[in-house]
Amino acid sequence: MRVVTPYKLVYGKACHLPIELEHKAYWALKHTNFDIQTAGNHRKVQLNELNELRDQAYENSLIYKEKTKKIHDAKIKNRVFNVGDRVLLFNSRLKIFSGKLKSRWSGPFTIAQVFPYGTVELSQNSGPNFKVNGHRIKHYFGGDIPTEVVPDLQTFPMDQ
Repeated sequence: MRVVTPYKLVYGKACHLPIELEHKAYWALKHTNFDIQTAGNHRKVQLNELNELRDQAYENSLIYKEKTKKIHDAKIKNRVFNVGDRVLLFNSRLKIFSGKLKSRWSGPFTIAQVFPYGTVELSQNSGPNFKVNGHRIKHYFGGDIPTEVVPDLQTFPMDQ
């Protein structure tokens, strides 16, 4: 398999480095002094090479996507949830607010219903039931969830 640079993929020719610019005049003369028939044949060869480069890029992107999907799927944990299980919900909105030391898991919630394809309906003590993706929850095994790991520094009285 040939290594294709991004420059060659976009422009269809090799990149000329500054060292090669000294010989640019000779290079230009060599390429412009083709006769019509030779220039036409050269252009056809270039177009065919460009199509081959596009095909290679397409195949390389498919290989990359397959490898990425395999790595992603290997990291997904297959969890089985049943009605009545206690779970914690991952709070993805916490990234927006400043709170690096706050727990990203909220809950615990109780599973009210399990739908096919990973959707789960959660119930809470105060408020209506809501549906979430099963990848956003994990099993809760008891104990209190700290809302903050370190107490808020603003609650301490200021030294005088």
